[in-house]
Amino acid sequence: MTQQDHDIRLVCFDWGGVILRICRTWEEGCKAADIKAPSKKISKKCMTKLDSLAKRYHTGQMSDKAFFRAISNESEEAHSIDDVAAIHHAWLIEEYEGVEDLIDELNSFADLSTALFSNTNATHWARMEEDFPAASMIQHIHGSHLFGLAKPDEKAFAAFERRVGAAGNQVLFFDDTLEHVEGAKAFGWCAELIDHSGDTVSQMRKILEQYEIL
Repeated sequence: MTQQDHDIRLVCFDWGGVILRICRTWEEGCKAADIKAPSKKISKKCMTKLDSLAKRYHTGQMSDKAFFRAISNESEEAHSIDDVAAIHHAWLIEEYEGVEDLIDELNSFADLSTALFSNTNATHWARMEEDFPAASMIQHIHGSHLFGLAKPDEKAFAAFERRVGAAGNQVLFFDDTLEHVEGAKAFGWCAELIDHSGDTVSQMRKILEQYEIL
């Protein structure tokens, strides 16, 4: 990667799986919430329901209560609506080590901006500043529920560009979901896949060095 291959003006992060460690299975969410996990069959049903409703929920088309009720109904009485709400709250675990230092370093460059673009919901978003301060260090913070559009929809990437003043190969985007990375690349961004199960900051630092940003 050489400087001639790009003109990076903005480094954009996904939130969960890149900056923030999150639960990945229903059993993990139950453990984080200190709630007894149901059988594997029911846990799978709950997770499948969560995934099937994610787009509607993340684009603000579904309320918390409706989302929690739908999953509770899928649980065959294993979980109350309050249980699902507690699991949802506990889904956000902790920031990856070193992420604040990386963001602070990137923010120090006069010709570079930082951004966050996450498929998320209003309830998790509200916890960002109080519980997970690294995200609030980022200069441009955008969520799917605020746009009414979610990655990898090209309309979501276009809406993001209109708000940050950077476009195409001026954007370097980190995400842990292959579909989102491929969508960003198709839209013209520089996009790199991050392994959420590893040291995300080390991965990003290596990529930033390859792009000659660090």
